[in-house]
Amino acid sequence: MRLCVDDVKDAKNMHDSKDLDRIDRALLRALQRDARLTQEQLAEQVGLSASAVQRRLRRLEQIGAIRGYTAVLEPTALGLGLSAVISVRLDKHRADNLRSPLDAFRAAVAGWPEVVECLALTGEMDYVLRVHVSDMEHYARFVLETLLRHESVADLKSSFVLAQIKPYAGYAL
Repeated sequence: MRLCVDDVKDAKNMHDSKDLDRIDRALLRALQRDARLTQEQLAEQVGLSASAVQRRLRRLEQIGAIRGYTAVLEPTALGLGLSAVISVRLDKHRADNLRSPLDAFRAAVAGWPEVVECLALTGEMDYVLRVHVSDMEHYARFVLETLLRHESVADLKSSFVLAQIKPYAGYAL
């Protein structure tokens, strides 16, 4: 999964959480636990017909409460045994760029398979990247040959993940 959260404008497409009733929240909780549940199984859990669940799910998708359905993969099973968090500061005042350094970086990061998540930040650093690679050699190659060679990158700070204490398991609803 590659995600770059860089604009608040995406949030404007989402309706207010007060638009979600008790049944919507129950459906969302169930799907967060297991997105493979059938509409019939969901209907049984929330006390509606399968067709009513289908209509609600379609509405939840349309308003942006459900962005998609996905499988959670184990990086080590995919040969990605090293996980790092990289904070990146951009050079925002490059006169030789035709487009802004922010735009150039956002476009580039979308194509880097090592980056599984990219968040825009406030504060000293501009972005934080969550990176999964096979090993330290792969990490060094990514940093030296890709990240540091990008025209917009001024500085970076890396930290390696020792253990995942609380994996993402969904939102509190």
